[in-house]
Amino acid sequence: MSALKLKKGLSKHSAYDLKDPNAEVIESHTLAVIVDNEAGVLARVIGLFSGRGYNIESLTVAEVDHQGHLSRITVVTRGTPSVIEQIKAQLGRIVPVHEVHDLTVEGPSVERELALFKVTGQGDKRIEALRLAEIFRANVVDSTLESFVFEMTGTPQKIDAFAELMRPLGLVEVARTGVAALSRGGA
Repeated sequence: MSALKLKKGLSKHSAYDLKDPNAEVIESHTLAVIVDNEAGVLARVIGLFSGRGYNIESLTVAEVDHQGHLSRITVVTRGTPSVIEQIKAQLGRIVPVHEVHDLTVEGPSVERELALFKVTGQGDKRIEALRLAEIFRANVVDSTLESFVFEMTGTPQKIDAFAELMRPLGLVEVARTGVAALSRGGA
C-alpha cells in the first residue's frame, strides 16, 4: 500500500489521542493532617509518601495548638481517586496522626501561599516589573539599584502566573512557603 493510501485511510487522530475510558483521572488534593508535635512525626509522614512513590507538590507544617502539642501538616499531592483514598487511609494509621481531612472533597476551602521573588533589571524592564507587581498586589520588600524583592500572597495559580510574567523581566530566584489551607464556613 502506498504512503498516500495509508495517509488517506488514517483518521485525524494519532495513537497519542486515544484515551482509555476506564482510566482514572489524576487529581490534585489538599490534605490537612493534625499530628502530635513531636520529633520524627514529619519524617514518618514524608516516609509514607516517598516509600510508596507518591509525590508531594506542597508541604507546610507548623504548631497550631501549643497546649495540646499539636501541629498541622498541609500536603498537596496528586493521584487518582483510589490513590488519594489510599494515602488518606495510610496517613490515618500512623500513630501520632489525630485527624486527616481532604479539603478538596470536604467542601469549599481557602488556599494561600506566600512567595518571595528576586527580579534584577534596569530601565524599562525595571519599570515593567514594578507595574506588574502593582497589578498583582505584590509588595516591594527590598530594593537595590540592580534588583527588587517582591512579596506576594495568593493562590498557587496566582503565584505561578506572576512568576511567568517576571521571567522575561529578570526573575532570578523564587522562594515559596507552600500552601496553607482551611475549610470555609463554621465547622
